[in-house]
Amino acid sequence: MNDPAASHFGNWIGMFLFMIVFGVFVLFTPFYQKSQRKPASVYLAFVIAFALEMFGVPFSMYVLAWLFGSSMPDGILWGHTLNQYIGETGVYIGAGLMLIGALLVFFGWRTIFKRYWRKDAGGGELVTEGIYHYIRHPQYTGFFLITLGMMFDWLTLPMLIMWPLLMLLYYHLAQREEADMAREFGDDYRAYKAQTGMFFPRLRASRHDPQSRKHAV
Repeated sequence: MNDPAASHFGNWIGMFLFMIVFGVFVLFTPFYQKSQRKPASVYLAFVIAFALEMFGVPFSMYVLAWLFGSSMPDGILWGHTLNQYIGETGVYIGAGLMLIGALLVFFGWRTIFKRYWRKDAGGGELVTEGIYHYIRHPQYTGFFLITLGMMFDWLTLPMLIMWPLLMLLYYHLAQREEADMAREFGDDYRAYKAQTGMFFPRLRASRHDPQSRKHAV
């Protein structure tokens, strides 16, 4: 794949378009809530770092050159991450992960917005259908996959630092939300939780009564 990193820089229109397209996904979460602000902010910072270093200015390359006294080759914290190993396949893997992640964010939002978010306090339903039949936080899984796809495509130093932080923030947010849901829906939610994975489908279901999963749909 003949796509050197240097050929990407200075594409400011591409940079801003990428920021807008992938930044808009935070609108599919209740980002205005205080608990959502830190994870949403780190996700946006991740998107900005990716777009800036892929289309704008290679800050990571400058930092690494300053630290080590020489420029790193393409694919080492700048440039297409897997280009030198598997060619353009790495770009396709990254694009595929980003696409799957985007679909999870959208379809997770569509279901939860109709059944829970837009309801008055105490009037929402416990959603256990669609993608929520398999995982409890599909939107957060979507953000994991979007950002992981970016790293498969063009890994940089800021992204390497921010990704574990992003995972940790969304994990703690998911735990907090599950505690709230358990208080709101009681045993129904605990039964649902026992049958599903937090971010990825369970390979083996719990031994809880499978009939208990029919409680809210």
